Amino acid sequence: MRILSEAKEKAKKFSPPFLISWYHFLLAFFGALIYRFPSKNLRVIGVTGTKGKSTVVLMAEKILEEAGFKVASLSSIKFKIREKEWENKLKMTMPGHFIIQKFLRDAVRAGCEYAILEVTSEGILQHRHRFIDFDTAVFTNLSPEHIEHHGSFESYRKAKGKLFEICRKTHAVNLDDENAKYFLGFPSSEKYGFRIKNQESGIRNQELTKDLKIIEAQNVQVKDDYLSFLIHNSLFLIHLLGKFNIYNVLSAICIGFSQGVDLEICKRALEKIEKIPGRMEIVVEGPFKVIVDYAHTPQSLIEVYRTVQGVRLKDQGARLICVLGAAGGGRDKWKRPEMGRIAVKYCDEIILTDEDPYDENPKAILEDIEKGILGYKFQVTSYKKILDRKEAIREALGIAKEGDTVIITGKGCEPWMCVEDGKKIPWDDREIVREEINKLKEQKND
Repeated sequence: MRILSEAKEKAKKFSPPFLISWYHFLLAFFGALIYRFPSKNLRVIGVTGTKGKSTVVLMAEKILEEAGFKVASLSSIKFKIREKEWENKLKMTMPGHFIIQKFLRDAVRAGCEYAILEVTSEGILQHRHRFIDFDTAVFTNLSPEHIEHHGSFESYRKAKGKLFEICRKTHAVNLDDENAKYFLGFPSSEKYGFRIKNQESGIRNQELTKDLKIIEAQNVQVKDDYLSFLIHNSLFLIHLLGKFNIYNVLSAICIGFSQGVDLEICKRALEKIEKIPGRMEIVVEGPFKVIVDYAHTPQSLIEVYRTVQGVRLKDQGARLICVLGAAGGGRDKWKRPEMGRIAVKYCDEIILTDEDPYDENPKAILEDIEKGILGYKFQVTSYKKILDRKEAIREALGIAKEGDTVIITGKGCEPWMCVEDGKKIPWDDREIVREEINKLKEQKND
């Protein structure tokens, strides 16, 4: 396996980019050909952006099902075809050409009318979006990620834009994102824009076109255990954490509206959602809270820490205990010290640990994050480096006291940890937390 992997990497290294691009293009074509271009028999909705894709896919799935449609969906969390669903264990948000085309063919065989897909920049670079007839393209937000792979933020944005380039029917764009104007610039038959009222960032009103249909959240209230806001004078109470989830709700409503679904049906479906797996998921409620989240970029880490500060029990002296790492394999090394700086700014206790080191030296990854901690000018936060992720989680739970919040980021509900030689170790942060909490309870009872 290792020899095959190394041979593949060498072939990539020494092959000219145009040859690699054509290789993936042909794979996409033959994948679609073998499975008889299944997307022609579906309404396919593609969701792209840096954050929130999996959540929007799940929310849109619930809305369309509530409206009575037969739905398939594919995200980093799961595969779903009508009532059948199974965990995505591929460690790929957007699977390879043949897998995705087979999924769409299976959805057609099952009588599905819709397929909702996460669309990634890596998938687009490898033409996995090709020969899929997208009915709707949704843009959630954009912040720096995969920059080393793409070469620049502009190239990263351009890759995301290719989904909008090939989808000429319906577009939905986050108007509060600074890149909204770019995505609105692609031609389509119908355009939706969504935003939170009175936000300072994003596109200005005078830049909006008359044909843009705007969905706006008003009277927003972010509470410890729910979100409250108005859309078209209808009150929404969403049982999720974080202001960022309002944007995810708005994205999903735009999808619903584009398919003729009434607002009240959207509301009914969304208010039934109690959690998103591995996304600000509360695993332990007390005596201290333990939250698991997928956050693995600087911006998402900021949003998660700000949200967690809001849901902490209000006891005086309550602490925020953070367990975090960063992926290896040469992925976005620039962000490692930045994540260290963010952690030291928000957290009271920090435990640095493995995330997905791949073939990179795990100690070197933690040292990169540590540079950000040591470089923060007001550094007073206590921190430790514990390579073994299970041991790091055990340490965090062991030092937590009543009223504290433990936040474990980076993997969410991912089922694997990727280590050297292409090996994958079965993993689930949530299950590790439950196991260690039970051990702590047993120790106290002895």
